[in-house]
Amino acid sequence: MLPGSTGESDPSPSVRYVRTSGTDSLRAIAHDLWKDGRGWILLGVAGGWFLSLGVRLVFPALLPYVREAFSLDLTAAGLLLTVLWVAYALGQFPGGIIGDRLGEGNALVLSTVVSGSMIAALAVSNSALALFATTALFGFSTALFGPARFTILSSVYDRRDGTAIGLTLAAGEAGNTILPVVAGVLAAAVSWRLGFGVTVPLFFCMALVIWRVVPGRTTGATSAVDTLSIETLRYVVRGIAERTILIVTGVHVFLFFVYQGFTGFYPTYLVEVKGLAPSVAAGLFGAFFAVGVLVQPIAGAGGDRFGTRPTLLVVIAVATIALATLPFVDGFVGIVLVTAVASALLGVTPLTQTFLVNALPDDMKGSGLGLLRTGQIALGATGPLIVGAVADAGYFDGAFLGLAAVSAAGIALCLLVPAD
Repeated sequence: MLPGSTGESDPSPSVRYVRTSGTDSLRAIAHDLWKDGRGWILLGVAGGWFLSLGVRLVFPALLPYVREAFSLDLTAAGLLLTVLWVAYALGQFPGGIIGDRLGEGNALVLSTVVSGSMIAALAVSNSALALFATTALFGFSTALFGPARFTILSSVYDRRDGTAIGLTLAAGEAGNTILPVVAGVLAAAVSWRLGFGVTVPLFFCMALVIWRVVPGRTTGATSAVDTLSIETLRYVVRGIAERTILIVTGVHVFLFFVYQGFTGFYPTYLVEVKGLAPSVAAGLFGAFFAVGVLVQPIAGAGGDRFGTRPTLLVVIAVATIALATLPFVDGFVGIVLVTAVASALLGVTPLTQTFLVNALPDDMKGSGLGLLRTGQIALGATGPLIVGAVADAGYFDGAFLGLAAVSAAGIALCLLVPAD
């Protein structure tokens, strides 16, 4: 029997969101997550996401060094980050198809191997063209990891998928906490190339771990993408063109734009506007994600217990207040506090993505989520380019206030999300 298959019927999406009771203990939750061999699957998926996301956030941390090495202004630097995330967006739908056709676990292995290869090529880039090309290929390869991790956990955990997804995303935030700081130290001491290159062997080791502990396929063999055709695309589009799915997708687009704009330039903003040393800025950048390690599983568990809409409203409101306050805060202690509160922004993804993967038809969960994420991430990825252009025009503070306004728009749209 596949780990996680309990023989129970899969509850409908309307039921699955309110499933933890007040008597649940941490021990009971841990037992549910680990039993029947599912804990190893969770560890494999979470470990791969630790690298996949963590290395993507190495880019903002090393951006001052990369700008100097390749003579990039802020707009060009923002374009580099936008290329990274647009490529990640474009790979979501193919990643979902690969997961549906070849198996979700196989998609994770392929993504991890190719990602390590692309980082190796990026670390030896000697021209701006090579830098942008390898960045794009790395972003695309990490996208193959995107939809599969959600469908794996949703299929393996029929009671605690929100919590499992929150923990996996928290592992990504741990990667964001550790890897950018390590890369920054190596860049300052040796070279920015080593800051990237040190992760290459980790990718190949992680690919071996995933191949060993994650089943090649965790969902049924029936798939809407057994053949690639225009009709297949039309079928997937019809599957996602449901009002509730589109509303939650819209909320994610607003907040992902904010996330990309904020994380893409936060270290640079702290250096150029707040006057902090680059090493201190890198440490605060890591602290933002360190708090996210707690925020994401708490948000996922909150969605399981209280429902998506109320939990989303709280998370987005807290993040909006922090973003609106940041330009007016001076002093190290104040910046630390605002950084910690702003990490509420990281609680959005476990809520929206768990909702969407449960709402999609069973035979197209991977490809449907992949197509949705292509749109979500492609639109959100314009954040760094816009923030960089506004900052180049001399309005760095204004760029962050603009992000707060977009976040507030996400709150308004969130009010349309139906009760679970």
